[in-house]
Amino acid sequence: MARYEWAHVIAAVLLLFVIAGLPSVTRGDVSTLSQIFVFSFIVIFVPVLIRKAIAYSLDANVEHRIWHVYQYGLRPHWHFKKEVPFGVIIPLIFTFFGFLARVPFMVMTFLTYETRALKHRAAKRFGYYSYTEMTDWHNGLIGASGIVAALLVSLVAYFPGFEVLSKMAAYYAFWNMLPLWDLDGTQILFGSKILYSVIGIITLIFTLYAFIL
Repeated sequence: MARYEWAHVIAAVLLLFVIAGLPSVTRGDVSTLSQIFVFSFIVIFVPVLIRKAIAYSLDANVEHRIWHVYQYGLRPHWHFKKEVPFGVIIPLIFTFFGFLARVPFMVMTFLTYETRALKHRAAKRFGYYSYTEMTDWHNGLIGASGIVAALLVSLVAYFPGFEVLSKMAAYYAFWNMLPLWDLDGTQILFGSKILYSVIGIITLIFTLYAFIL
């Protein structure tokens, strides 16, 4: 990863650590903070690495950055003067109001991704790679791989008893499945409505189970 991308991914880890660790701080249980930091690292980095692996298998590259919003409406002039880092602002706002209400509310919409075809993809003219540009389907697959990776982390963490990690990963998958702007959910939906529906149902089941644990 380039330094630019590293900075955004590390920022996402720190944001997740803050919003996931705040309930422990308010309870006075600071002993779990180091564990929550490791869990934050796992929840963010595993989907990032899986997306990159799937993109590479499709002769593409995927870059991650903090979720930014420029256009907020359908009309061309409905936009901000410059991009606004919603991936920082939205989670912190909900965390702040949740703290005031004494109700933990963890919004995990930190990162988005952008896919670009690698140069050597253009040299592959036959069969599965009979085109050079990335299709919405392939882009959706890359996004779906990140969601599935988070769900697998949730599942694997549950059986050894790492319930906090299991919940964090399930919530992370849920929030990123929302079809808003260029979050994972939107890119998956544009790639395939069927794929989005299947993964969405599975994610909802994981999230509900995590909520009642």
